[in-house]
Amino acid sequence: MRSEVSAFGLLNVYKPAGPSSHDLVAWVRRGTGVRKVGHGGTLDPAATGVLVLCLGPATRLSEYLLGSPKTYVARVHFGVATNTYDAEGEIVARDPRPVSREQVEAALDGFRGEIAQVPPLYSAIKRGGRKLYELARAGQTVELAPRPVTIHRLELLAWEAPVATLKVVCSAGTYIRSLAHDLGQAVGVGAHLAALERTVSGHFCAEEAVPWEQLAAAMTDGTWRVFLLPPDLALAEQPAVHLDAAGLDDVRHGRRVPVAAEMAGASLARAYDPEGRFVAVLARRGDWWQPVKVFAR
Repeated sequence: MRSEVSAFGLLNVYKPAGPSSHDLVAWVRRGTGVRKVGHGGTLDPAATGVLVLCLGPATRLSEYLLGSPKTYVARVHFGVATNTYDAEGEIVARDPRPVSREQVEAALDGFRGEIAQVPPLYSAIKRGGRKLYELARAGQTVELAPRPVTIHRLELLAWEAPVATLKVVCSAGTYIRSLAHDLGQAVGVGAHLAALERTVSGHFCAEEAVPWEQLAAAMTDGTWRVFLLPPDLALAEQPAVHLDAAGLDDVRHGRRVPVAAEMAGASLARAYDPEGRFVAVLARRGDWWQPVKVFAR
């Protein structure tokens, strides 16, 4: 039996189309020997792009990655609607009426800012302990309430009728498949998501991601650690607190440390020991930092 390998870090992987995010997690777990592996935001199997994986204790940081803004390049095909809102599903409606660039541009205006979005029925959201796509495949109809999401930026990059290429910068929890479907409804001819690439996830971008094939080869020859990134990048936008020996002892034992005046506006912080090692995540409680995740022992 293979012994467990220790690791504490992140992998910025460029996911190819085909495998699910869960597949990549399982393959990395097997290929590295690290038992605990998680991700910072799933991608549908057909989607490509940035998938941040968390290894070892870094799995405890996944919530910060999951909550970070995301950027996508999406191809939306107008005039054809599917039951899954993407190209993997069954066609449920066709509308041959021509669509103009001006119609698409006008429709985009209604989807910028904070909007109410209904998730697609074919999704991994759970209802009554079962995933929605399982219920959908069983022929069950589920009424879904709209959820607030924020579209920070929505730009038409290219128009090749009947396909629009869009840049979407959005909050966590936004479904680009639902956005494509809803745009089709707004234009009046239906639409589906033809292709999707995640180009940015929080602090991580596609240009710096390791291609999956390269990581797979590195796991085979045992050199995969060259791609391991520091775990504190999961909170790269948060301020840093540098602890002295006494402060480190307090944090290790779950005790609070004071908030410096220059950090009065921060709600989260990264904590480092006197040697500069990342040791904890701190959450502000009034004038104090409370350790909420401690990695130093």
